Amino acid sequence: MASGFRVVDAGRREGRFNIALDQAMIELHQAGRIPDTIRFIHFPPTALVGRHQVLGRELDLAFCRREGIGTARRITGGGAIYMDEGQLGWALVFHRRTLGVAALGEVARAVCEAVAAGLARLGLDARYRPRNDIEIDGRKVSGTGGFFDGDTLIYQGTVLVDLDPGRMLSALKVPSAKLARHGAASAAQRVVTLRELLGAATPTMAQLEDALLAGFAGRLGLSWYRAALTEAEEALAQRLHDEEIGTDEFVHEIDEADQAASLTGEHAGPGGTVAAQVRLEGVPGNRIGQVIFTGDFFVAPPRVVFDLEAALKGLPPAAAGPAVEDFFRDRELAALSVTPADFRRALEAALGGTSGGPEGSR
Repeated sequence: MASGFRVVDAGRREGRFNIALDQAMIELHQAGRIPDTIRFIHFPPTALVGRHQVLGRELDLAFCRREGIGTARRITGGGAIYMDEGQLGWALVFHRRTLGVAALGEVARAVCEAVAAGLARLGLDARYRPRNDIEIDGRKVSGTGGFFDGDTLIYQGTVLVDLDPGRMLSALKVPSAKLARHGAASAAQRVVTLRELLGAATPTMAQLEDALLAGFAGRLGLSWYRAALTEAEEALAQRLHDEEIGTDEFVHEIDEADQAASLTGEHAGPGGTVAAQVRLEGVPGNRIGQVIFTGDFFVAPPRVVFDLEAALKGLPPAAAGPAVEDFFRDRELAALSVTPADFRRALEAALGGTSGGPEGSR
């Protein structure tokens, strides 16, 4: 059997199927049925939100429908992105011991530096910018993110080869505050493409894949070989697509309609924003009926947020903040961007506390 990472390029796939394939590969890797893998990913025009984002707050759904742009919800956290034939996606699915690093932040640095090294082979001065971007002269050319699920890690990102900024801006609702943090007046100024930098010397997708593989091999010390997806991967991905990830129910799982009549609050930290929507029940609102945490954060595994939401249900509001700390005291939180305190501050802001940010109700 070949050693090293298997490298797969399955061609352009529908957006939601690409996400289902991510989940299928995680599950099959956990079961020992596929090796450590690097997958190159190609999308038709698709707007994707992070696992914990509010769909209608991040995407202009009317524009997407009118322009035939697909919508999907990722299984990873982070912010909304626009993908089409002008971007190359990549994903690493591997065992946590493979790279010899344990923390998610260390993985992010190692993988981002490998991508930057690959782009440097094209003559570009690419640099890793914490927490999870690759930049050239202060402008983002690649965003990344990932999470642990047991001993399996998926870490993925994109490289902007070519882009229609107007189309991206119309599909995504990019918060002005996010742009201001990076010193950019608009999303178009915040990002840069290989086409803008290299012109006629812009690499083909195949050439870019080779450059990235060289970066992975050099920075991470890994070897690789090319292969195809297995029948098991295709079959499981199709089932996950049809039963969950490809459904409108999954994509619309967190939407603005669900936030009506909720108390809302948020906490913005250096690594991103955590928002909390709380519905109270009982008379007079003396217990928590539901909590939904949203935002552009990365946590591992993503389901820990859903477990936290379930643990808060039924508690009196005054007990909610300490309950967040107690919840994470008993669980490992692998996160690129947030701490348990960020979730507590967002929750207390929603409930009318003074720590953590704006409060309000609607």
